[in-house]
Amino acid sequence: MVELVQLNPAAEAGVLELPRNVEAEAALLGALMIDNRIAEDVQLKLKPEHFFEPLHGRIYEAVMKLVERDMVANPVTLKPLLDQDPALKELGGAGYLAQLTGNGAALLGARDFAAQIYDLALLRQLVNVGRELVENAMDTSEDVNPREQIEQAEVALYKVSEGEGESGSVKSFATATTMAVQVAERALNSGGHVSGITTGLNSLNEKIGGLHNSDLMILAGRPGMGKTSLATNIAYNAASRWMRDHADGIPPEKNMGAKTAFFSLEMSADQLATRVLAEQSGISGEALRMGKISRADFQNLSRAARELQELPLFIDDTPGLTIAALRTRARRLKRRHDVGLVIVDYLQLLQGSGRGSDNRVQEISEISRGLKTLAKELNVPVLALSQLSRAVEQREDKRPQLSDLRESGSIEQDADMVWFVFREDYYVAAKEPGNKESSEHLEWAQEMERIYGLAELIVAKQRHGSTGRIRMKFDAKITRFSDLAEGGFMGDYE
Repeated sequence: MVELVQLNPAAEAGVLELPRNVEAEAALLGALMIDNRIAEDVQLKLKPEHFFEPLHGRIYEAVMKLVERDMVANPVTLKPLLDQDPALKELGGAGYLAQLTGNGAALLGARDFAAQIYDLALLRQLVNVGRELVENAMDTSEDVNPREQIEQAEVALYKVSEGEGESGSVKSFATATTMAVQVAERALNSGGHVSGITTGLNSLNEKIGGLHNSDLMILAGRPGMGKTSLATNIAYNAASRWMRDHADGIPPEKNMGAKTAFFSLEMSADQLATRVLAEQSGISGEALRMGKISRADFQNLSRAARELQELPLFIDDTPGLTIAALRTRARRLKRRHDVGLVIVDYLQLLQGSGRGSDNRVQEISEISRGLKTLAKELNVPVLALSQLSRAVEQREDKRPQLSDLRESGSIEQDADMVWFVFREDYYVAAKEPGNKESSEHLEWAQEMERIYGLAELIVAKQRHGSTGRIRMKFDAKITRFSDLAEGGFMGDYE
């Protein structure tokens, strides 16, 4: 093994040399050209930009291009691709490529060399982050916000820990195209409906294709409509599907579920757990809280609790979180547990940066932008619940509209999808006539029978598809949304 080279004599004078091992880079390239099969083990993690010596990065890239075309990559076949490279010419041209293959013993340590090259690249990125952090911290001008600097430093450190660094945001069109084809393949393999994470509701999956990475979805509704219930249902469905697919040996890229992080700023963790238990055991949440259950019910509850113990659903019920703190906690959950879905209940309970000059509209705008940034940064779907203004109550038709989103139009602007949950029976129930013997009460009862337990999910905005209404069934007793037997799509949304 080539010894790690980090410092030169100049380091004694206080000049730090970036971590690197050029000899390991040369040995790995030689091994790759001797045995192209090694590329299968290293190409998923190691990228050209991880090489300290730029020429080595270009040689590595050329090797991978030939391997991807099912061609042999050796000094002879690489010569046309690198013949005009100035740095290679200085080292003797194709002769340098042949020189790299001179040490056959490098084949034995090729994987170790690749791992060390990758780790040293991360260390160099860490050095750059530290250097920028120190430089920014030395700036004491009035317009500097220390909290923003901490947030930016944390983002940079997270990217290093994920192996992205500054190069993570730049993708060639070929890479982007490959990713798009993989999404289409996933939808095809699912039966033609779901290319993202399943919601557990077939009618919703058919309309939106599942929950897609880097998308921000807003689920809004007036109090009592069931926003939190629907979010909890989706959280459970995604987490349980991940558990089933994982147990069946389905690889992560084809898993239709996701480990889920649920940030509950309104309800406590045990209240959310009670909802999930009620849904899965079929016992009402009220009966659970008051202990009005039979021995058989308790057995069902115990069974459901056992099944849910391994559920990859992480609940954070810290009240009064700032958007920066939420993003910090989400990054931590992504790093430690690889969560693939983030749910926030609800947006208006988050706080902004706390500057006194900001008004509430600006604060909500900051929060919605922060949630969209989080979705892109972690490359996961983010579902955020939102309140609606009271303007809904003033209209004859109580179905929400985009203009009803409370306090900020930026929510609509930042969101990739906006959903409204609407239950007509909630409003009709409030209009029950006082005289139960009257014809008006009979008409009311007939109307309630027709609409009781029905709900609409209105897809009012969808950046990647059409809008529309989806009819669902809602069981208020156990707070569960489910598909209607006859299918739920109701056509375009106006």
